[in-house]
Amino acid sequence: MSSSNHPVVKGLVVPGKPHPLLAPEKSPAWASLRQGFESLRQEIESCDADLLLLYSTQWISVIGHQIQADPEPEWVLVDQEWHQLGTMPYRFRMDADFAEAYRQSAAQRGLHARTVAYRGFPIDTGTVVALQCLNPDNRLPACVVSCNMYADRAETLVLGKAAADALQACGKKAIAVAVTSFSNRYHMEPIDPAEDRISSLKDDEWNRKYLDILSQGRLEDVSQLAREFSRQANGDQKMKAIWWLAALMGQHNRYEGKLVDYQPIWGTGAALVSLTPAVKAAGTLEYDEDDTEFYHGDRHVLASSGSSAAATLRSAESTETVATEAAPPTQPNPAGGQTVRTEAAPKPVGAYPHARKVGDLLFLSGVGPRQAGTDAIPGGPVRDEEGRPLDYDVAAQTRAVIDNVRTILEAAGSSLDKVLDVTVFLIDMDRDFETFNQVYREAFQDVGATRTTLAIRALPTPIAVEFKVLASAG
Repeated sequence: MSSSNHPVVKGLVVPGKPHPLLAPEKSPAWASLRQGFESLRQEIESCDADLLLLYSTQWISVIGHQIQADPEPEWVLVDQEWHQLGTMPYRFRMDADFAEAYRQSAAQRGLHARTVAYRGFPIDTGTVVALQCLNPDNRLPACVVSCNMYADRAETLVLGKAAADALQACGKKAIAVAVTSFSNRYHMEPIDPAEDRISSLKDDEWNRKYLDILSQGRLEDVSQLAREFSRQANGDQKMKAIWWLAALMGQHNRYEGKLVDYQPIWGTGAALVSLTPAVKAAGTLEYDEDDTEFYHGDRHVLASSGSSAAATLRSAESTETVATEAAPPTQPNPAGGQTVRTEAAPKPVGAYPHARKVGDLLFLSGVGPRQAGTDAIPGGPVRDEEGRPLDYDVAAQTRAVIDNVRTILEAAGSSLDKVLDVTVFLIDMDRDFETFNQVYREAFQDVGATRTTLAIRALPTPIAVEFKVLASAG
């Protein structure tokens, strides 16, 4: 879908803590953020949008996702942490019909979602701050979805894609608002608000690196980097709001990015960012994070899309998408040579083809043991959904890698006996090398390919072994 007909006309990232709303005069940083909110409010008023669509990390849910559907929620909020700053009376205009459409779209993609429309149901601080600063006169109706505290990347991506489905079904244009902090470490002792600062130099450095990429319009790149950022800087709710925003807006880097402001709020990293869809893509770092279209539960987030929900949504895909899926294994590459893609091999987990043919050489992307269609891992994954280590069979994984390499080579018109060089990545050299080497020898002892074996800390999916292969093309 091109930027001109995508249902999201602008994406915003804003902080949700109450300080810029309730006490901007107490700190130059908070006052600056309040001015930044005003700048974004003016951007919103210049946009041709029907709706403000928010994901707030401060509206925490436990069972699935909740969507605000009260047409006119009204109450008085006192933030549980910052009650000394005062009260926040609110009265908002919500799009209840769109909330129901969003719920239905989420259900079609396999998510558990429900609408809430109860008088006095609490609106979270992040939503109140964002709407009162960005849309103070309720000029646009809003819709807000919760942040499930247990959801990881796959579920959150599907939630964002469901939002895009609902916008298209309703024929609405939206401004998407991710309400989130960046680094999220607080000062643990009282501070003078006028001297507020980022809680650690490390967090500040990571915030600035992350925001530099985002301000270049590289939304998908920061989505891919979210896990690492969260590990290094205690990212707010694993940066789920960024995952949601990227999935909703299209998972690419074709944006004009603008960093409006970056300041501390009680030690946390608060930033205001504007993203406007553009024709020309920014650069890409091609990370390898997972992607998925339908949610099948925590243990099957990358399962085959053969479910009835998948079939229903696939039938509505564009002719352009269907044509791409039916494309031949090799296609011309604008930078030279041909790219190779095949449905018989597992789907790449990043923005790259299975292989690229240049002249007489065939360069394969990293190949792991995942199975085409199901993403099952022969021999079992090396860790569970919570990151806890599991026992696994490296022999079974190695055989599956070799089978996948063979499949890709044959799709490109080559074969296993034409492999010239192999780089092998093992996550546990001491444990796995002997077994891996025995299986490798069975397949490659007569091939004569050169080989390098490296020990690494981890691979993008929960696997123990991956091959990088160079082969003769014919």
